[in-house]
Amino acid sequence: MHGTSVTAGRTTADTEGDVAVLLIGMRINRFRAVRHWLPVFLAMPRMLRELAADPDSGLLGHVLLMGSPRVLYLVQYWESGEKLRAYAHAPGLTHHPAWTDFNRRRRQAAGRGHVGLWHETYLVPEGSHESVYVDMPPFGLAAAHGQVPVERRGRSAAERLAHRAPRRTAPGAGASPAES
Repeated sequence: MHGTSVTAGRTTADTEGDVAVLLIGMRINRFRAVRHWLPVFLAMPRMLRELAADPDSGLLGHVLLMGSPRVLYLVQYWESGEKLRAYAHAPGLTHHPAWTDFNRRRRQAAGRGHVGLWHETYLVPEGSHESVYVDMPPFGLAAAHGQVPVERRGRSAAERLAHRAPRRTAPGAGASPAES
């Protein structure tokens, strides 16, 4: 997701429609309990590889962040909340067994809380998000959806929030003969 080539000037994310954002992370509560937190740590790269291998999965991009030495998290950008939920509940994919394994290990640790997991999902309607990047390579939402000059969506935050993507006409729909 992170390119090394800087785009000069002010840019914004080239989004159309709603945006689905997942924040997901782990907190290491006890550093010495490696056998409890390492499997959690290693599960996410497997899921990301699986999602990257399937262009129809709905994952558009992600950013790995470190909140502190104890807290790691990902910001994920999804095509839709429906595709995010479909992945989370797909029995034959990596997430389901990883979640089952986490819960089994937690029960076996007698609730000692060696590692914590969390996630927050945001389904953001069009017109309720905006972004600006100055002298940045594509990053975050712009890396997931594409990056365009800021003027294309508005010079101010208010203009970018008011921006609506042009509505597409359904295939075969057009002007009726009476309108031609």
